[in-house]
Amino acid sequence: MQTAFAMVDGRMASWTLPAPEEEVMPGVAWGSVSDVLSPAYWAAVARTAPEAAHGFVCLDGNLAAEVGFCLLGGHGISAEVALAAYERLADEGVFDGAPPPGEEQIFEMLRRPLTVERRQIRYRFPRQRSARIVRALTLLCDRPVRTSDPHLFRDDLMRISGIGPKTASWIVRNHTGSDAVAILDIHIVRACQLMQVFGRDIRLPRDYARLEELFLTFARRIGVDAAVLDAVMWSQMRRLPLAIARPC
Repeated sequence: MQTAFAMVDGRMASWTLPAPEEEVMPGVAWGSVSDVLSPAYWAAVARTAPEAAHGFVCLDGNLAAEVGFCLLGGHGISAEVALAAYERLADEGVFDGAPPPGEEQIFEMLRRPLTVERRQIRYRFPRQRSARIVRALTLLCDRPVRTSDPHLFRDDLMRISGIGPKTASWIVRNHTGSDAVAILDIHIVRACQLMQVFGRDIRLPRDYARLEELFLTFARRIGVDAAVLDAVMWSQMRRLPLAIARPC
């Protein structure tokens, strides 16, 4: 056995975890708490995560806003830039109701420089994302999604151009807080490959369902909510030097 210690809400807390050599999953050893990025490390770090780090975002229950927020992020766009773009569109009432503004109107909003951390930044894909947002908002008006079941909810969202399983899972999580899905972006995938929870020969989105089940199983085995674990992994992995975060 091994023990992890940490300050939580101003008090010293401790957790007993299995010995480093024990397996958390077949072929995946717990490792030591002091081994950064090991299963034991993530088990300890996730237990100390503040409520704000649990990855649950609810934009006043406005599904259109949540879809728009997620469409503005993704590959090649930092979370900070996506948030700035979302706030501009939200301030202009883009997500307030039907019918949505025209594609050219949204394009002009995204084309203007954004202020991000006191710098002027140009949004990388204004034409592409303005088109996607208009199509998404139109589809949400025409064909309401089934929000009562997280997997049906995700299936319905994936009808929207530009929304694959990762983005759809992100929206489901934001809207419902469900632990039945996982947001497997590149940072979570790398963390899981380093632990050998995921293999090296994988392709997304083809393997998303299989990897999601592995991730959810791993979260259960280390005793952490999946919503907390993927949020904590994302937060830490995105800040690590690529030489450390990238599997060999």
